[in-house]
Amino acid sequence: MKLEVGRSWASSVDATAVVIVRAPHEEVVLTCGGAEMVPGRKGTGDGTAIGDAHLGPTALGKRYTDADGDLELLCTTPGRGALAVDGVPLSLKAAKPLPASD
Repeated sequence: MKLEVGRSWASSVDATAVVIVRAPHEEVVLTCGGAEMVPGRKGTGDGTAIGDAHLGPTALGKRYTDADGDLELLCTTPGRGALAVDGVPLSLKAAKPLPASD
């Protein structure tokens, strides 16, 4: 699938929904809980169909990124499934430290 910045994607196996913040130029397969995500703002599953290998909660308001930094997602609705792109799990993006205000 070709991802576009600002588009919403939803899980088909739990409640997870994300917005694309940064998108790669090539086509990728975005999954949540091991199932391909679909365009939309609301996930449709209850999480019971997610296998143990694909569990890993998505947290509301957190950003997820791939190892190269080409893809960045913002979680708008939390869920039980782990996010992955092309079968590689996405990691939680760390917050940038603020400068000291002496």
